[in-house]
Amino acid sequence: MIDKLPGILTFLREAEQLKSTLRTAWTSSGRHESTAEHTWRLCLLAMLVAEHYPHLDMLKVLKLCIVHDLAEAVSGDISALEQHDGLDKSALELADLKQLIAPLDASMQQELLDLWLEYDSATTEEARLTKALDKLETILQHTQGDNPVDFNYAFNLEYGKKHTDFDDLTKALRAIIDEDTRRLAER
Repeated sequence: MIDKLPGILTFLREAEQLKSTLRTAWTSSGRHESTAEHTWRLCLLAMLVAEHYPHLDMLKVLKLCIVHDLAEAVSGDISALEQHDGLDKSALELADLKQLIAPLDASMQQELLDLWLEYDSATTEEARLTKALDKLETILQHTQGDNPVDFNYAFNLEYGKKHTDFDDLTKALRAIIDEDTRRLAER
């Protein structure tokens, strides 16, 4: 492991960019949220709902949460509002991820790549739960951020529904957050 430390440090120095990678969400203090902050609260949310999912590998869910936006350290966040039919967000993020993980040894690269691919394709229950929680954390932030006056709350009422309909718990959480969103949209 000691021989892997230089690569790990190089990778971590690059991944540090997530602390400065800004998203289209605002914090309650009125500044843009970083990808690192979003990922932190997503992990916290996953930890808090873990008891509802004894049949899932929650360590894997936490790893998926950590890895899901890792590629944004290279090219930044592409918000849902910026996406269009000609944009292959997955391909761009995959290329960025491969660049980011290059300093790591082959086994570490493969683990991070496999986790990211699992999340992106949502082929497992753990990945589908992570996607649901990712969307829910994003919408939750939109309900508590100090957003601009022209913020499009109505967009959030449909955003990510196919993912947040994962199960009864994510649907219930979505219903509570949507109620807050509707209230804000009516202001």
